[in-house]
Amino acid sequence: MTMPPEAYLWFKALHIVGVVVWFAGLFYLVRLFIYHVEAAEMDPPVKQAFEEQYMLMERRLVNIITTPGMVLAVSMAVGLLIAQPSWLYQSWMHAKLALVAALLAYHAFCYRLMGQLRRGECKWSGRQLRALNELPTLILVLVVMLVVFKNQFPTGAATWLIVGLVLFMAISIQLYARWRRLQKQTPIKNISHGE
Repeated sequence: MTMPPEAYLWFKALHIVGVVVWFAGLFYLVRLFIYHVEAAEMDPPVKQAFEEQYMLMERRLVNIITTPGMVLAVSMAVGLLIAQPSWLYQSWMHAKLALVAALLAYHAFCYRLMGQLRRGECKWSGRQLRALNELPTLILVLVVMLVVFKNQFPTGAATWLIVGLVLFMAISIQLYARWRRLQKQTPIKNISHGE
């Protein structure tokens, strides 16, 4: 049985949609975890209200956006591999599948963190969660490069420039978050003309 030519295009289009939705959900989910953890520093009545809101938002994000995006991306990827089985013998696809497996593990780990937050058992700090939130960005960049370049993965100066830019962005985000935390901790002094 042969597959109609337009089936490949449908698989590809829906796979891209699924990937975009999945990554958007993963990026925002861990950001919600950060806010959730930081809510512990608030006064008890405010803390409870924020924690309840974050739990609701996390659950809805995972169940309505992130996991359906993952299911769509993975199922359409299976369709693409059925349409192009020769890809399974190419090294770029092996690397891509390994990265997708890592992303699936990350997704499952996010479910685990969500449960720990709900039960008040999460030991992760906001800083650690910010670092964790960089992982899907790195995976996304690598997967896109593998798909675009396939077996001709570039190793020249342009590649290292892009890698450097991604690392610079990740470090900048971490430094900015640290600077904001330090600003919150620094007491503001009132200076008036009479003092």
